[in-house]
Amino acid sequence: MSTLSDLVHAQGLLTDADVEWLHRLAGDGQLLADLASADMVIWIKTSDGSFVAVTHSRPSGAATLFYRDLVGEKVRPQWRTQVQSAFETGGIVDSSSPDWFEETPTRVRAVPILRREGTDEGRVIGVLTRHTNLGEVRTPSRQQISFDECANDLFEMITSGEFPDLSAPTAPRRGAPRASDGLIRLDVDGITTFASPNALSAFNRMGFDDELEGESLAEVTTRLVPPSRQVDESLPVVVTGRAPWRTDMEARGVTVSLRAIPLKDHGTRIGAIVLCRDVSELRHQEQELITKDATIREIHHRVKNNLQTVASLLRIQARRTHSDEARDALTQAMRRVESIAVVHDTLASGLAQTVDFDEVFDRVLKLVAEVAAAPNTRARTQLEGRFGVLPSEYATPLALALTEVVTNAVEHGLAGQEGIVRIEASRTSELLRVTVADSGHGLPEGRVGQGLGTQIVRTLIQGELSGSIEWRGAEGEGTEVVIEIPMRWISV
Repeated sequence: MSTLSDLVHAQGLLTDADVEWLHRLAGDGQLLADLASADMVIWIKTSDGSFVAVTHSRPSGAATLFYRDLVGEKVRPQWRTQVQSAFETGGIVDSSSPDWFEETPTRVRAVPILRREGTDEGRVIGVLTRHTNLGEVRTPSRQQISFDECANDLFEMITSGEFPDLSAPTAPRRGAPRASDGLIRLDVDGITTFASPNALSAFNRMGFDDELEGESLAEVTTRLVPPSRQVDESLPVVVTGRAPWRTDMEARGVTVSLRAIPLKDHGTRIGAIVLCRDVSELRHQEQELITKDATIREIHHRVKNNLQTVASLLRIQARRTHSDEARDALTQAMRRVESIAVVHDTLASGLAQTVDFDEVFDRVLKLVAEVAAAPNTRARTQLEGRFGVLPSEYATPLALALTEVVTNAVEHGLAGQEGIVRIEASRTSELLRVTVADSGHGLPEGRVGQGLGTQIVRTLIQGELSGSIEWRGAEGEGTEVVIEIPMRWISV
């Protein structure tokens, strides 16, 4: 499905600032749909003079009229005159009689979307339509009447360019409150004129055992929050409804998320809507995740330290041994341990259990250059392409396998001579392909060695990564090692 930006830019009639305004309004489409108990559709004018739907929000507490989204569709004939009139006059246009949609009586309201900058008069950039299902209409409850009044106030603000408010924060934390979670209506003095049952329940759980209506929400909040607890500096402006902000308040182990939407009438503040939601469990889960992430990072850090200690012990032992074969074996073991430590060091510095493998491999190359080069060997490494981000369970075996392959290229392929080891990485949605090629001696009689290093590489690539590895080359022509790892195993 096309995004709002795609649909808007395809018409080429609106600016980037217009698109941002529509994005903000679309973000509150669900709120408007829930308050009005109706479908909400945003229309923009097309190059041929018609209108196309760019967003569609359905009410969560009432029956929707439309089985399929209207996004991407042109305005239907029965709504065209109404939408056109709202766009041209800049005023709200209500249908004069019930509109029938698939044998269901509906009421349609067309609200012009005005975008203003500073003190200018602004211009209409689209039309919001509300489609109410009259077939589901019953005697409205007090809550529904209050919700509908809030929706009408917001419609008027949309018409005057006062909603959405671009100064309001975007990207709310998980668990942002919705109308159905709890709604409080404040007057201009911050006195509660209506509180939904869910809103009252949320405050009851924090220790408030009276009625919210008739009370100053700021005073109620002051009584609930312990003096010793540090309070978010945005809480006062939220509970008074003076700024379009979001915050959390906590009392008696209960955390309630609050969002304030100031209500205005042509620049004059007339009250506010405060949405609230009990997010105690969500915040508890977030805290557990933070603690878990910190613990995992600390574990990676300690593992890295322990591995470096082991590598240091192997280095000391290698220097003290008198057997060349034993010294080589200890040096290779040290190198393998250090390559694993590099991965754990990278994981210890971030929250995600994924690794930027390009950073890891850059450090592996430095490690190989320090350890593998013999006195008479001058090897230069050349890296092309990018590995990208890999899960930690794949980063460790791949780092160890590439350490072995590159080290072999330096120690054996370029033994006693000067040359280049070229590493090329290419990645698609299906395959990670790594090629390690040297300009050295080549494979003796075209045969692959049977040493421990080769066995380790085969086990890591084929066994742990479900990939394949192939050695190519002939004596005197250099060696090329091709590693392929299926990306279906890597979910990042």
